[in-house]
Amino acid sequence: MTSFNEFAETCKAIEKISGSIETTRRVAELLRKVEVEELPLTTHFIMSEVFPAWSGKQLGIGTSLLYMALSKASGASVKSIEALVRTTGDIGETALLILKEKRKNQATFSTFFEEEPELSISEVYERFRKASEVSGKGSQNVKIKNLQYLFNSSSPREAKYIARLALEELRVGVGEGVVRDAIAKAFDVRVEVVEHAYMVTNDLGIVAAAAKEGGLEALQKLGIEINRPIKLMLSQISPDVEAEIRDMKEAAIEWKFDGARIQVHKNGDSVMLFSRKLENVTNSLPDLVDIVRKHVKAESAILDGEAVAVDEKGKPRAFQEILKRFRRKYDVEEKAASIPIQLNLFDIMYLNGRTLIDLPLLERRKALLSCVENSVENSRSIAVDEQVITGDLELVEKIYHEALRAGHEGIMVKNPESVYSPGKRGKNWLKKKPLMETLDLVVVGAEWGFGRRANLLGSYTVACYEPDTSRFLRIGKVGTGINDEQLKELTDMVLGLMGGEEVKGVFTVRPEIVFEIAFEEIQKSPNYDSGYALRFPRFIGIRLDKSPEEADPVQRVERVYSQQLKRL
Repeated sequence: MTSFNEFAETCKAIEKISGSIETTRRVAELLRKVEVEELPLTTHFIMSEVFPAWSGKQLGIGTSLLYMALSKASGASVKSIEALVRTTGDIGETALLILKEKRKNQATFSTFFEEEPELSISEVYERFRKASEVSGKGSQNVKIKNLQYLFNSSSPREAKYIARLALEELRVGVGEGVVRDAIAKAFDVRVEVVEHAYMVTNDLGIVAAAAKEGGLEALQKLGIEINRPIKLMLSQISPDVEAEIRDMKEAAIEWKFDGARIQVHKNGDSVMLFSRKLENVTNSLPDLVDIVRKHVKAESAILDGEAVAVDEKGKPRAFQEILKRFRRKYDVEEKAASIPIQLNLFDIMYLNGRTLIDLPLLERRKALLSCVENSVENSRSIAVDEQVITGDLELVEKIYHEALRAGHEGIMVKNPESVYSPGKRGKNWLKKKPLMETLDLVVVGAEWGFGRRANLLGSYTVACYEPDTSRFLRIGKVGTGINDEQLKELTDMVLGLMGGEEVKGVFTVRPEIVFEIAFEEIQKSPNYDSGYALRFPRFIGIRLDKSPEEADPVQRVERVYSQQLKRL
Protein backbone atom coordinates (compact mmCIF):
# COMPACT_ATOMS: atom_id res chain seq x y z
CA MET A 1 0.00 0.00 0.00
CA THR A 2 1.12 3.56 -0.69
CA SER A 3 1.47 6.00 2.19
CA PHE A 4 -0.99 8.89 2.13
CA ASN A 5 2.02 11.02 3.01
CA GLU A 6 3.27 10.54 -0.59
CA PHE A 7 0.03 12.11 -1.79
CA ALA A 8 0.22 14.95 0.75
CA GLU A 9 3.82 15.78 -0.14
CA THR A 10 2.92 15.90 -3.83
CA CYS A 11 0.05 18.30 -3.09
CA LYS A 12 2.35 20.46 -0.96
CA ALA A 13 4.87 20.67 -3.82
CA ILE A 14 2.21 21.41 -6.46
CA GLU A 15 0.78 24.30 -4.42
CA LYS A 16 4.11 26.10 -4.89
CA ILE A 17 4.23 25.49 -8.66
CA SER A 18 2.71 27.93 -11.14
CA GLY A 19 3.41 26.14 -14.44
CA SER A 20 1.42 23.19 -15.81
CA ILE A 21 4.52 21.41 -17.17
CA GLU A 22 6.13 21.09 -13.74
CA THR A 23 2.77 20.22 -12.17
CA THR A 24 2.32 17.44 -14.73
CA ARG A 25 5.79 16.10 -13.93
CA ARG A 26 5.05 15.95 -10.19
CA VAL A 27 1.69 14.21 -10.75
CA ALA A 28 3.40 11.70 -13.09
CA GLU A 29 5.97 10.94 -10.38
CA LEU A 30 3.18 10.25 -7.90
CA LEU A 31 1.31 7.97 -10.31
CA ARG A 32 4.47 5.94 -10.94
CA LYS A 33 4.97 5.38 -7.19
CA VAL A 34 1.41 4.31 -6.40
CA GLU A 35 0.40 0.63 -6.35
CA VAL A 36 -1.84 -0.24 -9.29
CA GLU A 37 -4.78 -1.07 -7.00
CA GLU A 38 -4.62 2.44 -5.56
CA LEU A 39 -4.15 4.27 -8.85
CA PRO A 40 -7.87 4.88 -9.46
CA LEU A 41 -8.20 6.30 -5.93
CA THR A 42 -5.12 8.51 -6.26
CA THR A 43 -6.16 9.78 -9.69
CA HIS A 44 -9.53 10.90 -8.38
CA PHE A 45 -8.06 12.33 -5.17
CA ILE A 46 -5.62 14.58 -7.06
CA MET A 47 -8.59 15.98 -9.05
CA SER A 48 -10.44 16.84 -5.80
CA GLU A 49 -12.92 13.99 -5.91
CA VAL A 50 -13.29 10.86 -3.81
CA PHE A 51 -15.57 8.95 -6.17
CA PRO A 52 -15.78 9.16 -9.96
CA ALA A 53 -18.51 11.59 -10.96
CA TRP A 54 -20.43 8.94 -12.93
CA SER A 55 -20.74 6.59 -9.91
CA GLY A 56 -23.49 8.61 -8.27
CA LYS A 57 -21.81 8.20 -4.87
CA GLN A 58 -21.69 11.26 -2.66
CA LEU A 59 -19.68 11.87 0.51
CA GLY A 60 -22.43 13.84 2.18
CA ILE A 61 -19.98 15.73 4.40
CA GLY A 62 -20.66 19.39 5.04
CA THR A 63 -18.58 22.00 6.80
CA SER A 64 -20.44 21.75 10.13
CA LEU A 65 -19.91 17.99 10.31
CA LEU A 66 -16.25 18.41 9.37
CA TYR A 67 -15.78 21.04 12.11
CA MET A 68 -17.29 18.66 14.67
CA ALA A 69 -14.95 15.84 13.66
CA LEU A 70 -11.92 18.13 13.82
CA SER A 71 -13.08 19.39 17.21
CA LYS A 72 -13.29 15.85 18.60
CA ALA A 73 -9.88 14.96 17.16
CA SER A 74 -8.11 18.09 18.41
CA GLY A 75 -9.97 19.12 21.55
CA ALA A 76 -10.54 22.59 20.10
CA SER A 77 -14.07 23.97 20.23
CA VAL A 78 -16.19 24.21 17.09
CA LYS A 79 -16.43 27.99 17.61
CA SER A 80 -12.63 28.36 17.69
CA ILE A 81 -12.35 26.26 14.52
CA GLU A 82 -14.96 28.43 12.77
CA ALA A 83 -13.09 31.57 13.86
CA LEU A 84 -9.78 30.21 12.54
CA VAL A 85 -11.42 29.27 9.21
CA ARG A 86 -12.62 32.85 8.87
CA THR A 87 -9.01 33.96 9.32
CA THR A 88 -7.32 31.39 7.06
CA GLY A 89 -10.16 31.07 4.56
CA ASP A 90 -9.31 27.35 4.30
CA ILE A 91 -10.42 24.33 6.34
CA GLY A 92 -7.26 22.49 5.29
CA GLU A 93 -4.90 25.14 6.65
CA THR A 94 -7.08 25.31 9.77
CA ALA A 95 -6.78 21.55 10.34
CA LEU A 96 -2.99 21.74 9.94
CA LEU A 97 -2.63 24.57 12.48
CA ILE A 98 -4.97 23.06 15.06
CA LEU A 99 -3.42 19.59 14.93
CA LYS A 100 0.10 21.04 15.01
CA GLU A 101 -0.83 22.81 18.24
CA LYS A 102 -2.27 19.62 19.67
CA ARG A 103 0.88 17.64 18.83
CA LYS A 104 3.01 20.34 20.43
CA ASN A 105 1.03 20.13 23.66
CA GLN A 106 1.25 16.34 23.86
CA ALA A 107 4.81 15.51 24.77
CA THR A 108 4.44 11.78 24.34
CA PHE A 109 2.40 11.94 21.18
CA SER A 110 5.25 11.82 18.68
CA THR A 111 6.59 8.61 20.22
CA PHE A 112 3.15 7.08 20.13
CA PHE A 113 2.62 8.20 16.53
CA GLU A 114 5.87 6.62 15.36
CA GLU A 115 4.63 3.25 16.58
CA GLU A 116 1.47 3.54 14.51
CA PRO A 117 1.42 2.18 10.95
CA GLU A 118 1.40 4.84 8.24
CA LEU A 119 -1.97 5.91 6.96
CA SER A 120 -2.35 4.59 3.41
CA ILE A 121 -4.23 6.03 0.45
CA SER A 122 -6.53 3.00 0.54
CA GLU A 123 -7.33 3.53 4.21
CA VAL A 124 -8.27 7.16 3.64
CA TYR A 125 -10.56 6.06 0.82
CA GLU A 126 -12.15 3.30 2.94
CA ARG A 127 -12.97 5.74 5.73
CA PHE A 128 -14.54 8.12 3.23
CA ARG A 129 -16.47 5.23 1.66
CA LYS A 130 -17.84 4.11 5.04
CA ALA A 131 -18.87 7.68 5.84
CA SER A 132 -20.66 8.00 2.49
CA GLU A 133 -22.67 4.78 2.80
CA VAL A 134 -24.43 5.43 6.12
CA SER A 135 -27.85 7.03 6.25
CA GLY A 136 -30.71 7.53 8.66
CA LYS A 137 -30.57 7.74 12.44
CA GLY A 138 -27.06 7.84 13.83
CA SER A 139 -25.43 8.36 10.42
CA GLN A 140 -23.96 11.72 11.43
CA ASN A 141 -22.10 10.13 14.35
CA VAL A 142 -20.69 7.42 12.07
CA LYS A 143 -19.43 10.03 9.61
CA ILE A 144 -17.83 12.03 12.42
CA LYS A 145 -16.11 8.94 13.88
CA ASN A 146 -14.59 8.00 10.53
CA LEU A 147 -13.29 11.54 10.00
CA GLN A 148 -12.05 11.70 13.58
CA TYR A 149 -10.11 8.47 13.02
CA LEU A 150 -8.44 9.95 9.95
CA PHE A 151 -7.46 13.15 11.78
CA ASN A 152 -6.11 11.20 14.76
CA SER A 153 -4.14 8.83 12.49
CA SER A 154 -2.58 11.48 10.27
CA SER A 155 0.18 14.03 10.53
CA PRO A 156 -0.93 17.69 10.53
CA ARG A 157 0.25 17.95 6.90
CA GLU A 158 -1.82 14.91 5.88
CA ALA A 159 -4.80 16.26 7.84
CA LYS A 160 -4.70 19.43 5.72
CA TYR A 161 -5.45 17.46 2.56
CA ILE A 162 -7.84 15.03 4.26
CA ALA A 163 -9.95 17.99 5.39
CA ARG A 164 -9.96 19.45 1.89
CA LEU A 165 -10.79 16.09 0.31
CA ALA A 166 -13.74 15.73 2.70
CA LEU A 167 -15.23 18.78 0.96
CA GLU A 168 -13.81 17.66 -2.42
CA GLU A 169 -11.95 20.94 -2.78
CA LEU A 170 -8.21 20.14 -2.84
CA ARG A 171 -7.13 23.60 -4.12
CA VAL A 172 -4.04 22.40 -5.99
CA GLY A 173 -5.27 23.27 -9.48
CA VAL A 174 -5.00 19.81 -11.04
CA GLY A 175 -7.64 19.10 -13.67
CA GLU A 176 -8.38 16.52 -16.32
CA GLY A 177 -5.83 17.92 -18.77
CA VAL A 178 -2.93 17.72 -16.30
CA VAL A 179 -3.86 14.19 -15.19
CA ARG A 180 -4.27 13.01 -18.79
CA ASP A 181 -0.79 14.30 -19.65
CA ALA A 182 0.65 12.91 -16.42
CA ILE A 183 -0.65 9.41 -17.23
CA ALA A 184 0.95 9.61 -20.67
CA LYS A 185 4.25 10.78 -19.15
CA ALA A 186 4.26 8.30 -16.25
CA PHE A 187 3.63 5.22 -18.36
CA ASP A 188 5.19 6.26 -21.67
CA VAL A 189 2.09 6.25 -23.87
CA ARG A 190 0.87 8.87 -26.33
CA VAL A 191 -1.46 11.56 -25.02
CA GLU A 192 -3.94 10.90 -27.87
CA VAL A 193 -4.29 7.26 -26.75
CA VAL A 194 -4.92 8.32 -23.15
CA GLU A 195 -7.44 10.91 -24.36
CA HIS A 196 -9.40 8.34 -26.39
CA ALA A 197 -9.38 5.87 -23.49
CA TYR A 198 -10.78 8.59 -21.27
CA MET A 199 -13.45 9.47 -23.82
CA VAL A 200 -14.81 5.91 -23.81
CA THR A 201 -14.50 5.24 -20.07
CA ASN A 202 -15.19 8.67 -18.53
CA ASP A 203 -12.80 7.65 -15.74
CA LEU A 204 -9.13 8.65 -15.62
CA GLY A 205 -8.65 6.28 -12.69
CA ILE A 206 -9.48 3.30 -14.89
CA VAL A 207 -7.25 4.73 -17.61
CA ALA A 208 -4.29 5.20 -15.25
CA ALA A 209 -4.54 1.63 -13.94
CA ALA A 210 -4.73 0.20 -17.48
CA ALA A 211 -1.74 2.28 -18.61
CA LYS A 212 0.36 1.07 -15.68
CA GLU A 213 -0.63 -2.58 -16.07
CA GLY A 214 -0.57 -2.99 -19.83
CA GLY A 215 0.49 0.23 -21.52
CA LEU A 216 -0.71 0.93 -25.07
CA GLU A 217 -2.33 -2.48 -25.58
CA ALA A 218 -4.38 -2.27 -22.39
CA LEU A 219 -5.54 1.28 -23.17
CA GLN A 220 -6.68 0.29 -26.65
CA LYS A 221 -8.84 -2.47 -25.17
CA LEU A 222 -10.80 -0.06 -22.99
CA GLY A 223 -14.26 0.75 -24.23
CA ILE A 224 -17.73 1.99 -23.42
CA GLU A 225 -19.66 -0.03 -20.85
CA ILE A 226 -23.39 -0.11 -20.21
CA ASN A 227 -24.41 1.71 -17.00
CA ARG A 228 -21.18 3.69 -16.87
CA PRO A 229 -22.22 7.02 -18.44
CA ILE A 230 -19.85 8.78 -20.80
CA LYS A 231 -19.51 12.52 -21.12
CA LEU A 232 -21.94 14.12 -23.51
CA MET A 233 -20.80 15.77 -26.71
CA LEU A 234 -21.27 19.53 -26.44
CA SER A 235 -22.22 22.31 -28.81
CA GLN A 236 -21.21 25.94 -29.07
CA ILE A 237 -22.92 29.11 -30.21
CA SER A 238 -21.65 30.32 -33.56
CA PRO A 239 -21.61 34.04 -34.43
CA ASP A 240 -22.23 33.14 -38.09
CA VAL A 241 -24.05 29.83 -38.55
CA GLU A 242 -24.69 30.56 -42.22
CA ALA A 243 -20.94 30.83 -42.92
CA GLU A 244 -20.36 27.54 -41.09
CA ILE A 245 -23.01 25.82 -43.22
CA ARG A 246 -21.41 27.14 -46.40
CA ASP A 247 -18.08 25.71 -45.23
CA MET A 248 -19.68 22.30 -44.59
CA LYS A 249 -21.47 22.38 -48.01
CA GLU A 250 -24.32 20.48 -46.35
CA ALA A 251 -25.31 20.35 -42.66
CA ALA A 252 -27.61 18.22 -40.53
CA ILE A 253 -30.31 20.55 -39.16
CA GLU A 254 -32.31 19.58 -36.06
CA TRP A 255 -34.50 21.44 -33.59
CA LYS A 256 -32.82 22.55 -30.37
CA PHE A 257 -35.35 21.40 -27.79
CA ASP A 258 -36.12 23.42 -24.67
CA GLY A 259 -35.53 20.60 -22.23
CA ALA A 260 -32.93 18.72 -20.25
CA ARG A 261 -30.23 16.51 -21.75
CA ILE A 262 -30.50 12.84 -20.88
CA GLN A 263 -28.35 9.78 -21.53
CA VAL A 264 -30.22 6.48 -21.78
CA HIS A 265 -28.62 3.09 -21.02
CA LYS A 266 -30.62 -0.04 -21.90
CA ASN A 267 -29.40 -3.55 -21.15
CA GLY A 268 -32.09 -6.16 -21.72
CA ASP A 269 -35.05 -5.05 -19.57
CA SER A 270 -32.83 -2.91 -17.38
CA VAL A 271 -32.92 0.84 -18.11
CA MET A 272 -30.81 3.51 -16.44
CA LEU A 273 -31.10 7.25 -17.04
CA PHE A 274 -28.41 9.88 -16.44
CA SER A 275 -28.66 13.67 -16.43
CA ARG A 276 -26.37 16.12 -18.17
CA LYS A 277 -24.26 16.09 -14.98
CA LEU A 278 -24.15 12.25 -15.29
CA GLU A 279 -26.22 11.83 -12.13
CA ASN A 280 -28.40 8.74 -11.98
CA VAL A 281 -31.99 10.01 -12.30
CA THR A 282 -33.62 6.65 -13.08
CA ASN A 283 -35.82 6.55 -9.97
CA SER A 284 -37.20 10.03 -10.67
CA LEU A 285 -38.36 9.14 -14.21
CA PRO A 286 -40.23 5.80 -14.10
CA ASP A 287 -42.40 6.82 -17.06
CA LEU A 288 -39.31 7.25 -19.26
CA VAL A 289 -37.90 3.94 -18.06
CA ASP A 290 -41.13 2.24 -19.10
CA ILE A 291 -41.34 3.86 -22.53
CA VAL A 292 -37.65 3.15 -23.29
CA ARG A 293 -38.06 -0.49 -22.24
CA LYS A 294 -41.02 -0.86 -24.60
CA HIS A 295 -39.84 1.09 -27.64
CA VAL A 296 -36.04 0.83 -27.87
CA LYS A 297 -35.68 -2.40 -29.84
CA ALA A 298 -32.12 -3.28 -28.89
CA GLU A 299 -30.62 -5.73 -26.45
CA SER A 300 -28.15 -3.07 -25.33
CA ALA A 301 -27.82 0.59 -26.27
CA ILE A 302 -26.62 3.99 -25.06
CA LEU A 303 -28.64 6.87 -26.46
CA ASP A 304 -28.40 10.65 -26.28
CA GLY A 305 -31.44 12.88 -26.22
CA GLU A 306 -33.46 15.66 -24.67
CA ALA A 307 -36.36 15.27 -22.23
CA VAL A 308 -39.01 17.97 -22.60
CA ALA A 309 -41.80 18.69 -20.11
CA VAL A 310 -45.05 19.35 -21.97
CA ASP A 311 -48.51 20.69 -21.19
CA GLU A 312 -51.87 19.12 -22.04
CA LYS A 313 -51.55 20.40 -25.62
CA GLY A 314 -48.06 18.93 -26.06
CA LYS A 315 -46.39 22.35 -25.93
CA PRO A 316 -43.07 22.62 -24.06
CA ARG A 317 -43.25 23.92 -20.52
CA ALA A 318 -40.65 26.14 -18.86
CA PHE A 319 -37.22 24.61 -18.40
CA GLN A 320 -37.63 24.67 -14.59
CA GLU A 321 -40.56 22.25 -14.90
CA ILE A 322 -38.43 19.45 -16.34
CA LEU A 323 -35.91 19.99 -13.54
CA LYS A 324 -38.69 19.33 -11.02
CA ARG A 325 -38.98 15.86 -12.54
CA PHE A 326 -35.23 15.19 -12.51
CA ARG A 327 -34.83 16.17 -8.85
CA ARG A 328 -37.96 14.44 -7.52
CA LYS A 329 -37.42 11.86 -4.75
CA TYR A 330 -40.93 11.58 -3.28
CA ASP A 331 -44.41 11.33 -4.86
CA VAL A 332 -42.69 10.46 -8.13
CA GLU A 333 -45.72 8.85 -9.79
CA GLU A 334 -47.91 11.84 -8.96
CA LYS A 335 -45.37 14.25 -10.44
CA ALA A 336 -45.02 12.05 -13.54
CA ALA A 337 -48.76 12.33 -14.11
CA SER A 338 -48.82 16.11 -13.69
CA ILE A 339 -45.69 16.81 -15.75
CA PRO A 340 -45.56 14.40 -18.72
CA ILE A 341 -42.35 14.15 -20.71
CA GLN A 342 -41.49 13.83 -24.37
CA LEU A 343 -38.20 12.03 -25.04
CA ASN A 344 -36.48 13.24 -28.22
CA LEU A 345 -33.50 11.07 -29.18
CA PHE A 346 -30.86 12.43 -31.54
CA ASP A 347 -27.76 10.24 -31.21
CA ILE A 348 -26.50 6.79 -30.29
CA MET A 349 -23.08 5.87 -28.89
CA TYR A 350 -23.37 2.12 -28.38
CA LEU A 351 -25.53 -0.64 -29.87
CA ASN A 352 -25.61 -4.35 -29.07
CA GLY A 353 -22.00 -4.57 -27.89
CA ARG A 354 -20.56 -2.23 -30.51
CA THR A 355 -19.12 1.22 -29.79
CA LEU A 356 -20.32 3.75 -32.40
CA ILE A 357 -18.70 7.03 -31.37
CA ASP A 358 -16.03 6.88 -34.08
CA LEU A 359 -18.64 6.54 -36.84
CA PRO A 360 -19.83 9.61 -38.79
CA LEU A 361 -23.07 11.23 -37.61
CA LEU A 362 -25.02 9.90 -40.64
CA GLU A 363 -23.98 6.31 -39.87
CA ARG A 364 -24.93 6.71 -36.20
CA ARG A 365 -28.24 8.16 -37.32
CA LYS A 366 -29.03 5.01 -39.30
CA ALA A 367 -28.26 2.87 -36.24
CA LEU A 368 -30.50 5.09 -34.09
CA LEU A 369 -33.43 4.84 -36.50
CA SER A 370 -33.03 1.07 -36.68
CA CYS A 371 -33.61 0.54 -32.95
CA VAL A 372 -36.11 3.20 -31.85
CA GLU A 373 -39.83 2.83 -32.40
CA ASN A 374 -41.57 6.23 -32.28
CA SER A 375 -44.57 6.17 -29.95
CA VAL A 376 -47.07 8.40 -28.13
CA GLU A 377 -48.74 7.14 -24.94
CA ASN A 378 -51.01 9.48 -22.92
CA SER A 379 -48.96 12.65 -23.51
CA ARG A 380 -45.72 10.69 -23.05
CA SER A 381 -43.76 10.11 -26.20
CA ILE A 382 -40.48 8.78 -27.53
CA ALA A 383 -39.15 9.65 -30.96
CA VAL A 384 -36.03 10.12 -33.01
CA ASP A 385 -35.94 13.84 -33.74
CA GLU A 386 -36.41 15.03 -37.31
CA GLN A 387 -33.22 15.84 -39.21
CA VAL A 388 -32.79 17.62 -42.54
CA ILE A 389 -29.55 17.44 -44.53
CA THR A 390 -29.24 20.65 -46.53
CA GLY A 391 -27.03 23.49 -47.63
CA ASP A 392 -30.03 25.68 -48.50
CA LEU A 393 -29.84 28.66 -46.13
CA GLU A 394 -33.47 29.64 -46.77
CA LEU A 395 -34.60 26.17 -45.69
CA VAL A 396 -32.40 26.39 -42.59
CA GLU A 397 -34.03 29.72 -41.69
CA LYS A 398 -37.48 28.17 -42.20
CA ILE A 399 -36.68 25.26 -39.86
CA TYR A 400 -35.29 27.71 -37.32
CA HIS A 401 -38.53 29.71 -37.20
CA GLU A 402 -40.62 26.53 -37.07
CA ALA A 403 -38.69 25.47 -33.96
CA LEU A 404 -39.25 28.87 -32.33
CA ARG A 405 -43.00 28.81 -33.12
CA ALA A 406 -43.21 25.36 -31.51
CA GLY A 407 -41.81 26.82 -28.30
CA HIS A 408 -38.25 25.52 -28.56
CA GLU A 409 -34.89 27.30 -28.41
CA GLY A 410 -33.79 27.28 -32.05
CA ILE A 411 -31.79 24.81 -34.13
CA MET A 412 -28.71 22.61 -34.01
CA VAL A 413 -26.36 22.62 -36.98
CA LYS A 414 -24.20 19.49 -37.16
CA ASN A 415 -21.44 18.30 -39.43
CA PRO A 416 -22.80 15.12 -41.08
CA GLU A 417 -19.31 13.56 -41.08
CA SER A 418 -18.51 14.31 -37.44
CA VAL A 419 -17.72 11.60 -34.89
CA TYR A 420 -19.22 11.68 -31.39
CA SER A 421 -16.63 13.36 -29.14
CA PRO A 422 -17.57 12.90 -25.46
CA GLY A 423 -17.07 16.03 -23.38
CA LYS A 424 -15.80 18.05 -26.34
CA ARG A 425 -17.15 21.36 -27.58
CA GLY A 426 -16.34 22.46 -31.11
CA LYS A 427 -17.56 23.45 -34.55
CA ASN A 428 -19.04 20.05 -35.37
CA TRP A 429 -22.14 20.86 -33.29
CA LEU A 430 -23.36 24.46 -33.44
CA LYS A 431 -26.49 26.06 -32.05
CA LYS A 432 -28.49 29.03 -33.24
CA LYS A 433 -30.69 30.78 -30.67
CA PRO A 434 -32.39 34.20 -30.64
CA LEU A 435 -31.34 34.97 -27.09
CA MET A 436 -28.99 37.75 -26.08
CA GLU A 437 -25.46 36.61 -25.23
CA THR A 438 -25.22 34.70 -21.95
CA LEU A 439 -22.56 32.80 -20.01
CA ASP A 440 -22.94 29.94 -17.55
CA LEU A 441 -20.73 30.92 -14.61
CA VAL A 442 -19.90 29.43 -11.20
CA VAL A 443 -20.64 31.20 -7.91
CA VAL A 444 -17.35 31.58 -5.97
CA GLY A 445 -18.17 34.47 -3.63
CA ALA A 446 -21.08 36.23 -1.92
CA GLU A 447 -21.78 39.27 0.19
CA TRP A 448 -24.72 40.34 2.34
CA GLY A 449 -27.27 42.83 1.09
CA PHE A 450 -28.31 46.18 2.54
CA GLY A 451 -31.49 47.67 3.98
CA ARG A 452 -34.45 45.31 3.77
CA ARG A 453 -32.17 42.74 2.14
CA ALA A 454 -29.60 42.88 4.95
CA ASN A 455 -30.46 39.32 6.06
CA LEU A 456 -30.04 37.96 2.52
CA LEU A 457 -27.01 37.42 0.31
CA GLY A 458 -27.46 40.20 -2.23
CA SER A 459 -24.45 39.97 -4.54
CA TYR A 460 -22.57 37.02 -5.99
CA THR A 461 -19.06 36.78 -7.43
CA VAL A 462 -19.05 34.56 -10.52
CA ALA A 463 -16.26 32.82 -12.38
CA CYS A 464 -15.54 31.02 -15.64
CA TYR A 465 -13.72 27.66 -15.75
CA GLU A 466 -10.14 26.90 -16.74
CA PRO A 467 -10.23 23.20 -17.82
CA ASP A 468 -6.49 22.47 -17.79
CA THR A 469 -6.03 23.44 -14.14
CA SER A 470 -9.61 22.99 -12.83
CA ARG A 471 -9.48 26.59 -11.57
CA PHE A 472 -12.40 29.00 -11.46
CA LEU A 473 -11.37 32.46 -12.68
CA ARG A 474 -13.40 35.42 -11.42
CA ILE A 475 -15.06 37.59 -14.03
CA GLY A 476 -17.48 39.82 -12.10
CA LYS A 477 -20.29 40.26 -9.61
CA VAL A 478 -24.02 40.00 -10.19
CA GLY A 479 -26.89 41.30 -8.07
CA THR A 480 -29.43 42.58 -10.59
CA GLY A 481 -32.21 40.47 -12.05
CA ILE A 482 -32.81 38.62 -8.77
CA ASN A 483 -36.18 39.12 -7.05
CA ASP A 484 -36.77 38.74 -3.30
CA GLU A 485 -38.08 35.18 -3.59
CA GLN A 486 -35.04 34.13 -5.63
CA LEU A 487 -32.69 35.89 -3.18
CA LYS A 488 -34.12 33.85 -0.32
CA GLU A 489 -33.77 30.62 -2.30
CA LEU A 490 -30.20 31.48 -3.30
CA THR A 491 -29.26 32.46 0.25
CA ASP A 492 -30.49 29.09 1.54
CA MET A 493 -28.49 27.29 -1.17
CA VAL A 494 -25.26 29.25 -0.70
CA LEU A 495 -25.07 29.51 3.11
CA GLY A 496 -23.88 25.92 3.51
CA LEU A 497 -21.12 26.51 0.94
CA MET A 498 -19.67 29.68 2.46
CA GLY A 499 -16.13 29.81 3.80
CA GLY A 500 -14.01 32.60 5.26
CA GLU A 501 -14.07 36.30 4.46
CA GLU A 502 -11.64 36.74 1.57
CA VAL A 503 -11.77 40.52 1.33
CA LYS A 504 -13.86 42.99 3.29
CA GLY A 505 -17.49 41.93 3.06
CA VAL A 506 -16.97 39.21 0.41
CA PHE A 507 -17.07 35.58 1.57
CA THR A 508 -15.70 32.66 -0.40
CA VAL A 509 -18.22 30.12 -1.71
CA ARG A 510 -17.41 26.52 -2.56
CA PRO A 511 -17.85 26.27 -6.36
CA GLU A 512 -20.97 24.12 -6.79
CA ILE A 513 -23.72 26.40 -8.16
CA VAL A 514 -23.92 27.55 -11.78
CA PHE A 515 -25.71 30.78 -12.78
CA GLU A 516 -26.80 31.76 -16.27
CA ILE A 517 -25.76 35.40 -16.67
CA ALA A 518 -26.70 37.82 -19.44
CA PHE A 519 -24.50 40.85 -20.11
CA GLU A 520 -24.07 43.80 -22.42
CA GLU A 521 -20.42 43.20 -23.27
CA ILE A 522 -17.12 41.77 -22.05
CA GLN A 523 -14.27 44.13 -21.21
CA LYS A 524 -10.59 43.58 -20.46
CA SER A 525 -9.98 44.03 -16.73
CA PRO A 526 -7.03 43.65 -14.34
CA ASN A 527 -9.45 43.43 -11.40
CA TYR A 528 -10.33 39.76 -11.94
CA ASP A 529 -8.02 36.81 -12.42
CA SER A 530 -9.76 35.84 -15.69
CA GLY A 531 -8.45 39.11 -17.16
CA TYR A 532 -12.00 40.08 -18.13
CA ALA A 533 -15.09 41.70 -16.62
CA LEU A 534 -18.79 41.66 -17.56
CA ARG A 535 -20.49 44.99 -18.28
CA PHE A 536 -24.04 45.18 -16.86
CA PRO A 537 -24.35 41.50 -15.86
CA ARG A 538 -27.86 40.27 -15.09
CA PHE A 539 -29.02 37.05 -13.39
CA ILE A 540 -31.16 34.85 -15.68
CA GLY A 541 -31.46 31.66 -13.66
CA ILE A 542 -29.77 28.74 -11.92
CA ARG A 543 -28.41 25.95 -14.13
CA LEU A 544 -29.20 23.00 -11.85
CA ASP A 545 -28.55 20.67 -14.78
CA LYS A 546 -24.89 21.74 -15.03
CA SER A 547 -21.89 20.86 -12.89
CA PRO A 548 -19.28 23.55 -12.13
CA GLU A 549 -16.93 21.92 -14.63
CA GLU A 550 -19.57 22.42 -17.33
CA ALA A 551 -19.58 26.18 -16.82
CA ASP A 552 -18.35 28.24 -19.73
CA PRO A 553 -14.57 28.00 -20.05
CA VAL A 554 -12.32 31.04 -20.19
CA GLN A 555 -11.69 30.17 -23.85
CA ARG A 556 -15.35 30.98 -24.65
CA VAL A 557 -15.02 34.31 -22.82
CA GLU A 558 -12.00 35.09 -25.00
CA ARG A 559 -13.92 34.14 -28.18
CA VAL A 560 -16.88 36.36 -27.30
CA TYR A 561 -14.52 39.24 -26.54
CA SER A 562 -12.75 38.77 -29.90
CA GLN A 563 -16.10 38.65 -31.73
CA GLN A 564 -17.09 41.94 -30.09
CA LEU A 565 -13.92 43.57 -31.42
CA LYS A 566 -14.71 42.39 -34.96
CA ARG A 567 -18.12 44.02 -34.80
CA LEU A 568 -16.67 47.41 -33.82
